[in-house]
Amino acid sequence: MKRILLTTASLGVLGLLTPAMAADLPYAKAMPVVAPVYDWTGVYVGVFGGGGFGNHNVNNSTGQAVPFADFSANYSSTGGLAGGEVGYRWQSGSYVVGVESDLFWTGIKGNDSVQFNNGNFAGVGAADADNWRWGGTLRAVGGFTVDRWLMFFTGGYAFGSIQHTNTPPAGAGLPVDTFNVSANGLTAGAGFAYAITNNVSAKFEYRYYNFMGYNRPGSTVTGLTVNGQLPYTTNSSFSVVSIGLDFKFGGPVVAKY
Repeated sequence: MKRILLTTASLGVLGLLTPAMAADLPYAKAMPVVAPVYDWTGVYVGVFGGGGFGNHNVNNSTGQAVPFADFSANYSSTGGLAGGEVGYRWQSGSYVVGVESDLFWTGIKGNDSVQFNNGNFAGVGAADADNWRWGGTLRAVGGFTVDRWLMFFTGGYAFGSIQHTNTPPAGAGLPVDTFNVSANGLTAGAGFAYAITNNVSAKFEYRYYNFMGYNRPGSTVTGLTVNGQLPYTTNSSFSVVSIGLDFKFGGPVVAKY
């Protein structure tokens, strides 16, 4: 009987002490909730399309010559473009840097015939036209991210082909002078992108192009171009807005604790 009472008392005391002892025991903390963060690092390829407008200047500053005259004309062009790109981005923290190259077709073209038809240039009857046929760039890219959003800036080297046409006055009996200019210059722009999935992102971008001028020289014999005009120079710049889709290889979403 004494043993039973002792056992019962011991169990009671142990029952009272157990919660206090358990409170003093070390325990493992639960892992915090993991917040997934998109990583823009990786090689990517993409397509894009859009439209834009150009600004062109044709200038003859070689001196008066009847029936020719000094003149400087400014005219615009409009049209669409489409192309593809390839690049690489590297992300560190919230910042992204990379390099990107693209090639594209364009149909941005225009002419100054309206100005001449309105008689804005007395003594000058020839009309000029420009057609930006294709282009490409090699650029640096830099920006910052907010999870799946990327705001970026870009700039670098631009090249392409601009077809220039000089048409002499009607009835002059002179040939139309059409030639292709190998354009070289600079480009700069900005935009933003959003990662729709872990590998596919969409983007909106504005870019400005400024190409170096091209000189159409005259003959060493007559001093005139092949269609009987005075030598002249042309300068072109363009503003383009585009949207596109990129596919990124690798670079999975990473966990942020």
